[in-house]
Amino acid sequence: MRDRLIALVPFLGAALLGSVAPAAASEPMRVAVADGLAAVEVGVADFVTVLDAGARRPLFGLPGGRIVRVSPAGAGLEVTSGPPAAERRRLAMLGVRLVVRQGPLRIGPRDFVGAIEVWRNGDGLLVINELPLEQYVAGTVRAEASEKWPVEALRAVAVVARTYAIFHQQRNPAKLYHLVASSLHQNFAGRVLEGSPAGEAARETAGQVLTWQGNVFPAFYHSDSGGFTEPAHLVFSGDGIPPLPGVRDEFSLDSPNYTWSVTLPLGVVAERLRQGGVEVGGVTGLTVLERSGSLRVVRVAVEHSRGTTALKGTDFRRLVGYDVLKSTLFVPVLARDGFVRFEGRGWGHGVGLSQFGAKGMAERGYIYTQILEYYYPGAVLVTLR
Repeated sequence: MRDRLIALVPFLGAALLGSVAPAAASEPMRVAVADGLAAVEVGVADFVTVLDAGARRPLFGLPGGRIVRVSPAGAGLEVTSGPPAAERRRLAMLGVRLVVRQGPLRIGPRDFVGAIEVWRNGDGLLVINELPLEQYVAGTVRAEASEKWPVEALRAVAVVARTYAIFHQQRNPAKLYHLVASSLHQNFAGRVLEGSPAGEAARETAGQVLTWQGNVFPAFYHSDSGGFTEPAHLVFSGDGIPPLPGVRDEFSLDSPNYTWSVTLPLGVVAERLRQGGVEVGGVTGLTVLERSGSLRVVRVAVEHSRGTTALKGTDFRRLVGYDVLKSTLFVPVLARDGFVRFEGRGWGHGVGLSQFGAKGMAERGYIYTQILEYYYPGAVLVTLR
């Protein structure tokens, strides 16, 4: 397998030099970093301009060294700043935009570059960070991978994070934000300091994305494949999902979650299913009805006092809890006294790049283009305009 990958490097290199993706690299990313907040406090080190977020019209300026607090007020917002002297303004608008003259904007323990927007979202507040693409990629790499990992692994993560981001940017151009800073889309650490390995990975791969038949696609990735990645169509559906095949993954063996087990009372399983809207009685057993080629659970039968209910493996994992059942690559074993033990491998949905697999490949001397070709067979690496 190593020889086959090495032979493909010239092809990938040519794609990097000669191909372009159908998207511009200059558009900023808009990332939802928090939602449902009762108030937002933003630390500003330098002079900050407050704008109407909708019209981008400047409203007023505030000196640095303050905390700017935004909270709901009537149908609009209230902006308070201080100390030393508190200033309070009520605004008849749904969103404000904060742009600092120099330096970061701080929310809680985290710094952000670019602009921060605070929007009314029902009774709560939505916080959006707008920033340049490559700085977003750096912050995502820092959140999704350890900066102690080999540089080639970080570069591979940078490319897939950028690809995933550009896909959502293209898909959601008119929405308030392109994607969410969480495991729902991609985790995001905010500002990355100069000299950070995550920042270097973003810079060294700047503008590079994966395409399928000329289009940027959602380059899904996960923590650990458990030995086999999963074909994309078995987990995800919708426009833009390419027919990525699964691959045998011998490089994730050193992951701390390559094997795992968890024991739960059957009563807890039943309660979590009911909370998710699945009507079951007292659960008495679990039977795997179907597995994919990578041995992940496709369908599972839940046996209970009212009968038997069949669920998709992905739905069963979601209802029981993503952090409880770390993947659908598991075997349920009924134990005594009303318990079930799940013996599993890997962490995540299993589609695309395995982050620990990328680490393992880099430690064995593979470069990031080889890592990407291995986990995304058929995809082409190109550079954005």
